[in-house]
Amino acid sequence: MADFGARGFRTDRPVARAVLEEHARMFLTGFNIGAAHWRAPHAELAGRVPDAERGFAYEGAGMFAGLLDLATAGRARAVRRLLAGPGHAYTHLVHVGAGWLLSPLRVTAVPRVPATPLLRWLAVDGAGFGEVYFGGTPALVRRAHRRPDPRWEARLAGCGRALWFAESADVAGVAAVVDRAAPAARPHLWAGVGLAVAYAGAADDAAFDALEQAVGPHFAHFGQGVVFAAAARHRSGVVPAHTERAVARFLGVGVAETADWSEAAARGLTDAPDLLAFLRWKARLRATVDARR
Repeated sequence: MADFGARGFRTDRPVARAVLEEHARMFLTGFNIGAAHWRAPHAELAGRVPDAERGFAYEGAGMFAGLLDLATAGRARAVRRLLAGPGHAYTHLVHVGAGWLLSPLRVTAVPRVPATPLLRWLAVDGAGFGEVYFGGTPALVRRAHRRPDPRWEARLAGCGRALWFAESADVAGVAAVVDRAAPAARPHLWAGVGLAVAYAGAADDAAFDALEQAVGPHFAHFGQGVVFAAAARHRSGVVPAHTERAVARFLGVGVAETADWSEAAARGLTDAPDLLAFLRWKARLRATVDARR
C-alpha cells in the first residue's frame, strides 16, 4: 500500500520518494492503530508515531473511524472519539482521513461532526486524495475533465495533493499532469499541490523556485493550500522545518501568522454546514494571499 513502485508512482527520485513513502507508512500505522484501539487510540498514536508524522497517522486513524461509523450507522461514534482530547489538535487530518473511504467504497455522504461543521468538507478533499492514490494520475485527469460543480472543486484539491506523491515531488512532472487537466481544474489542483508541498515536504530551494514559475497565474490557489498546511501544522503544535521554509518562501510570513489568516478568513463561517461556506473560506484566503504579495 505504501510502496510507490507497487502504486505505479514515480520511483526515479529516491530522496523524495523515501520522505513521501514514510508519510504513507505512517498513515497505514495510524489506520491499524485506529482499528486495534478505536475506543481509546490516542496513547498508541502518541507512543508509536514520531511527532512530525503524527498528523499522517491521525489521518489514517480517521479513515478507519469513518469506515467504522459507516458500518455502524454512526453508533460507534469513532470519528468523535478520535477528535476528542489530543485528537482535537489534528482535526483537519481526521476529517481528511474520514473522506478516504468515499473513493474505494463510492460513498457520497460526508461525515457529520456537529462540533466542526465547516471542516467536515475536508472529507471531500480526502476523497480526492484517495481517488488518485488508488487510481494514479489517469484518475486525476478523468476527474478534472468532469463537469464542474462545488463538490468537484473541493475534491480536486485532494487530487492535486496526491499528485505531489504520485510524481515523487518532481515539479516538472506535476506541472505536466496539471497541464493535461481541463483549464477550469488547474487552479484547484495547484491548491492541493501547495498544501502537499508545505505539509508533506520533499522540496528544496530549487523546487520552490520551479514551483513559483510553474503555478503562474494560479499562485493564489497554491498559496491558499500553503495556508491550509500551515494552519494544520500550527494547530498540532509540531511544525517541521520544511513547513516553516515553505511558508516563509511563498507567503513571506511565519507559520503562526499564516494560521491567523486561516482563522480570520473562517470568521462567520465556522458553524455553517454547507459546502459553499467551505469554498467561501478558501476564496477569502486566496484574497488574503493576493493582498499580501
